[in-house]
Amino acid sequence: MDLTSEQKLSRRRFLFSTSALGAASFLPQTAAAEPRPEVTKIRLITSPAICVAPGYLASEFLKAEGFTTIEYITPEKRPAMPMLADGEGDLTVDAIHAVITGIDASLPVLGLAGVHLGCYELFGTQQVRSIRDLKGKTVAVWALESDQHLFLADMAAYVGLDPRKDINWIVRSGKEAIQLLAQGKIDGYLAFPPEPQELRAHKIGHVVVDTSTDKPWSEYFCCMVVANRQFVRLNPIAAKRAVRAILKGTDLCSQEPKRAARLVVEKGYASREDYALETFKNVPYDAWRTHDPDNTFRFYAVRLHEAGFIKSSPQKIIAQGTDWRFVNELKRELKA
Repeated sequence: MDLTSEQKLSRRRFLFSTSALGAASFLPQTAAAEPRPEVTKIRLITSPAICVAPGYLASEFLKAEGFTTIEYITPEKRPAMPMLADGEGDLTVDAIHAVITGIDASLPVLGLAGVHLGCYELFGTQQVRSIRDLKGKTVAVWALESDQHLFLADMAAYVGLDPRKDINWIVRSGKEAIQLLAQGKIDGYLAFPPEPQELRAHKIGHVVVDTSTDKPWSEYFCCMVVANRQFVRLNPIAAKRAVRAILKGTDLCSQEPKRAARLVVEKGYASREDYALETFKNVPYDAWRTHDPDNTFRFYAVRLHEAGFIKSSPQKIIAQGTDWRFVNELKRELKA
């Protein structure tokens, strides 16, 4: 190919080729020494949130791990956890509260690794300067007992509020909630990427809590790698390789945020590169190497149990619904 024709490579083709090359270079020697995966097809359930981009970016890493067929499944009528439990997918990246409540409901799912720390941001009107100021106020959520609702309920319980009695919850879509916040018709909204970027761009409300920087929320994972229990039991080599691919996607967000932002837009998982870049720069994607996911499950499960949202004790949740052997091995293998 001469230089002139090479310069005519499309941006899409260029990004794809560099992504594949980068995927191969990210993989450690231990991956080549391991047995091949028991299955060569892998199915990942997706989410509309930019912050779970490591799952999208894992596609090339999954190919390098020996998977020849990679399917991304978009939930349409029900959440990811029930779909995963019913075997409609093998793995997903989902919010910690969805995982905990799924385990409490006896869904056959396993938390396998933490992906990143706080991506949620609580926005409020001028009357709301702290979480405690939500007492007697109105907050919009997508659905009652959704991960968004439970995350904010956890936050309220932590500062001494009764989330069932002290906050007036209304159910609205994210778009409707943002409009209501702009009009001052609700007092608070817990947003996740790309919503915080949109709220800041349009100067709607102000940030009350940023879970990526404000303690204690900044010390715990908000999104996890989760798998179907049967898939892990039958395919432990494939499960470990899949977790490694997702964590390499996490490393890409942390180490090369500009490249990661270009790729998620190029692949059609985000519409604005600037919003994606802001997310990858602000959200702590390197924490999977240093933070203990057990602590995250314990921290949030304690409050959910005390507030009556789950029946199982934190110890039972961890014992029945987590398996950290893969991530512990990968922490040793993928040392920076």
